[in-house]
Amino acid sequence: MFGKYFSKKQNAGFYLPGEEIKIDKSRSFSSGLSYNNDPLSVCRKRMFFAITCFFAIYLSIGIKLFNACLASYFNKDIPQRKISQRQNPIKRADIVDRNGTIIATSLPTVHLYAKPNKIIDAESAARSLATVFPKLGYNRILSILTEKSTFEYIQKNLSPNKQYQVNNLGIPGIYFEDVEKRVYPQKNLFAHLIGKADIDNNGISGIEMAMNERLTSSDISLQLTVDVGIQDTIRMILKQEMEKFQAIGATAILMDVNTSEIISLVSLPDFDPNDNGRIEERARFNMATKGVYEPGSVLKIFNTAMSLESGKVKVADSFDATEPFKVNRRLIKDYRGENRWLSVPEILIYSSNIGSAKMALKVGSSEQRNFLEKIKFFESLDVELVEKGKPLVPSRWSDVTTATIAYGYGLAVSPLHVVNAYSAVINGGIYHNPTLIKGSSKNKNGYRIISHNTSKAMRKLMRLVVTEGSGKKANVAGYEVGGKTGTAEKLSTGGSYVNRKVRTTFVSAFPISDPKYALIVMMDEPKATKETFGYVTSGWNSVPTASKIISAIAPQLNLKANFDLDEMRQQKIIEASYQR
Repeated sequence: MFGKYFSKKQNAGFYLPGEEIKIDKSRSFSSGLSYNNDPLSVCRKRMFFAITCFFAIYLSIGIKLFNACLASYFNKDIPQRKISQRQNPIKRADIVDRNGTIIATSLPTVHLYAKPNKIIDAESAARSLATVFPKLGYNRILSILTEKSTFEYIQKNLSPNKQYQVNNLGIPGIYFEDVEKRVYPQKNLFAHLIGKADIDNNGISGIEMAMNERLTSSDISLQLTVDVGIQDTIRMILKQEMEKFQAIGATAILMDVNTSEIISLVSLPDFDPNDNGRIEERARFNMATKGVYEPGSVLKIFNTAMSLESGKVKVADSFDATEPFKVNRRLIKDYRGENRWLSVPEILIYSSNIGSAKMALKVGSSEQRNFLEKIKFFESLDVELVEKGKPLVPSRWSDVTTATIAYGYGLAVSPLHVVNAYSAVINGGIYHNPTLIKGSSKNKNGYRIISHNTSKAMRKLMRLVVTEGSGKKANVAGYEVGGKTGTAEKLSTGGSYVNRKVRTTFVSAFPISDPKYALIVMMDEPKATKETFGYVTSGWNSVPTASKIISAIAPQLNLKANFDLDEMRQQKIIEASYQR
């Protein structure tokens, strides 16, 4: 009866009602699949399995993250894993000015070297490289490639273009070494101060050499006390005036009188530290810190300060300068002397050699030596430079020595010695070591060399030199300049002084009633011009040069000009006369 429903014969033709939805169980059983393993069910099971696996994986990750983040909180004894950081490829720190402007920096470059033992055809390689380095030449390159060694430099500090050309040659045994090159964006501007590094990036002069360990042990920029803008202004004016007076050299230093921070230091002639060629000896010489010389009459500042501080000389005292003064066999004269008795202020105003010598002899040689030693005129200064001059001090100290040093001969110091000691004399009497490093701790605690009252008296005397004496051309309106001139003849190789071959100096401060900055300008062998009427003394060259510098940099230093200074002083005199 039921056979008809399952007979192949009938199924082949048609289906009875409902047969089209029946499952062929015989085929299912024969294929080994159960009724529940149809394609839809299998898909669902696989999706469930996949979801379970993903859940297990993410659960495992979550547990590990939990352990990594919180394990150290619950267990303090678990050592923390150090996070490795990529090493900075630049190994030498930048040098910047007080405002963060870059003075020296390092850029990545490459050296080209060869492994001669791996060169297949040295002659062919040399010919190819000679096309890239024509200045090096075929013969030189061939000698390098045929050396019996495993390492030889061919060319250092390749430009990207040169590196591309060499790389394009595809010569076996030729390699590139990643290095850095020192670059000086300001070129000549800080030549003597910064110095330079050699081709292997090691400091060989200036701050680069003096601070080499600091620059190579930290990638933090080294900040200096100097100001790029101020330095540029001073160098420009000094260079113009040096050429105008046909001097063979010139130097200028600007210093903060209260901290002895060096704001600017210029020595001419100079050089471009980016140039690896030969530099002339005079251009390499740092006259500001290494050039010891007899400063001439500027030493009268320290002679006067010492005399007043000793108590043996008063401001109101007078000394006989009517005729030349003989000390042992030395006859001391005044240059264009007044030929009369001179008070202490007049000795400075008229720059009397006779008066200064008599003041020093009255105080005594012992006190003179002690004072000069106190202001470090017997030793090299502690400044962050390699090029530091050591003063030339007399081997024996006679009365003649005492007298001649009083007016600027017999003792040789550098311009930095002069301006630093001058800062101490006028800042209230506190001596600080000069520094080029911003925030340096070495100069924060100075020591007293003279009393506050002596310093105050010296400021008034310095102002008189500018208003009434040889420094009149530096009387810049509104900035109350005070200072002292000095002209000293140079010694010849034979040991005698040469007439009209002089070094002229003007050391100044502004505003002198409340000093902020000290400036020294020195010229080496300036020549007379029509404007100077044949004179070569400092009042005709160094003084007007300092005047131009102060006029230009005072606004840059944010010093407000006070054009009422003279009027205010006159008003006080009038008021005082009425009170009497």
